[in-house]
Amino acid sequence: MTKENRFTHAIEENKGIIYKAASLFASNLQDREDLIQEITIQLWRSFDSFKSMSTLSTWMYRVSMNVAIYHRKKSRRAIVTVELETDLAENIGNTDSIDDENWTILNASIANLNLLERGILLLYLEAKSHQEIADLLGMSKTNIGTKLGRIKQKLKRNENNNKK
Repeated sequence: MTKENRFTHAIEENKGIIYKAASLFASNLQDREDLIQEITIQLWRSFDSFKSMSTLSTWMYRVSMNVAIYHRKKSRRAIVTVELETDLAENIGNTDSIDDENWTILNASIANLNLLERGILLLYLEAKSHQEIADLLGMSKTNIGTKLGRIKQKLKRNENNNKK
């Protein structure tokens, strides 16, 4: 199998990772498309450096998050939460079980998180263990646990404030 075929297969198998990172860090459709392209380019450039020391999906998370954070800092624009387009929502997962009001409240709450908190939340929602998140972000497992607790508290406070 050629490098191009392996890369195409890897992207197809893990495209949700790229879409999720882009949707968390880009405020509109054009920015998301640009970010998806930047992430894909960086994944291609560094594909040869993947040494299987972690799973392919973990490596792709790390690259996607680093590119998204760099892109976000570079753009220096405020993060604005917008509703996801239907095709992007399908790639991220089925949201039929969440009613519109709760979805709006969740988006508003996530918009109040800083970049690091968004990254941790994304990985947590992907069912990554505290150790996996710590390894991906270069932090200690204890620090991740503490930050997740604070993120949950912040989201609950925001949810309560948005329901009032």
